[in-house]
Amino acid sequence: MEDKSKFPVKKVLFICSKATLESVYACFIMANGARMEGIESEIFFTFFGLEAIQKNKLDHLHVATVGNPAMHMPTMIGGLPGMEALATKMMKSKMEKLDIPPVGEFLEIMVASGVKIWACKLAMEMFDLKREDLIDDVEDILTVGDFYGRAEGQGTQIIFI
Repeated sequence: MEDKSKFPVKKVLFICSKATLESVYACFIMANGARMEGIESEIFFTFFGLEAIQKNKLDHLHVATVGNPAMHMPTMIGGLPGMEALATKMMKSKMEKLDIPPVGEFLEIMVASGVKIWACKLAMEMFDLKREDLIDDVEDILTVGDFYGRAEGQGTQIIFI
């Protein structure tokens, strides 16, 4: 067995492609945890993940109840009116009890700790978004090639959420 201490993780780049509450928090907790371990951490928001960094949408993310096998309910039940709102309210209540900050505050905490936030240029164009639609803490709008360029060097991991 190889000695893993020879190849420590130095940088983790996360790709956030969905702005469901559970996907965004998974990404944020992992990125924040990396920073707490002294590992460089960056998040690239693409496609629907961009909603997590849009000023007018980040406070309105929901839990996905339809097509989510972890909900352990039939799709038809998950699609009933009010079910998504109920699941979201329950999730937010549990997170509040665990002192997990809301999305906007969590973004501020991560950026203050050194997490870099990037937006995908192609997704921005697809959804007709402008720089001013995004939170001020977004470092820049990158192409996929620019993002991959940030992954240079030994000890870098890319995680898709």
